[in-house]
Amino acid sequence: MMKTIGLTGGIGSGKSTVSKILLSHKIPVYDSDSRAKYLMNSSMELKNEIIENFGENSYVNNQLDKNYISDIIFNNKFEMNKINLLVHPFVYQDFNKWKKHIFSKYVFFESALIFETGSYKSNDFNILVVSDINERIKRVVKRDCLNKKDVLIRIKNQWNDKKKIPLSDYVIKNISFDQTEKEVCKMIKKLNSKFL
Repeated sequence: MMKTIGLTGGIGSGKSTVSKILLSHKIPVYDSDSRAKYLMNSSMELKNEIIENFGENSYVNNQLDKNYISDIIFNNKFEMNKINLLVHPFVYQDFNKWKKHIFSKYVFFESALIFETGSYKSNDFNILVVSDINERIKRVVKRDCLNKKDVLIRIKNQWNDKKKIPLSDYVIKNISFDQTEKEVCKMIKKLNSKFL
């Protein structure tokens, strides 16, 4: 039976880097963040739920207004939880459909909020990517064109690593690409000996 491996880490920790390395090893990775964005723009059912909860301004020209939604959810934990509760069932439905077309002993489910949502409990194994906080801030400022204050607000909306490490089966320290690649190769060996 196919196993599900959770891959998570705080914003800017390097989840995407680990995903790219896994994909280069022909290991299937489901990117829940990009699929969530796609579903929020393509599913009429989800769109209607977002409009019902966050107002007509949630969409402009039939596309999600990311700035409008971000201003609401990143300044209010209640609103953040609300949107997660709306979007996650659609993401899991999409993930389960995706899995049906994959032929592999295990697949990776990449998501920033595996622990926060409790979905880690349904995975067979959970991997956490950690990185120096200052490096994370620098990466997100550069990647998302945000200021440091906005990045810190987003970091505070996620659990810190101290809370996530005890719940993880494996921790990857993302310091440099070469070192991270070695860590990922070690982890793949561990998974293969466990699940193949």
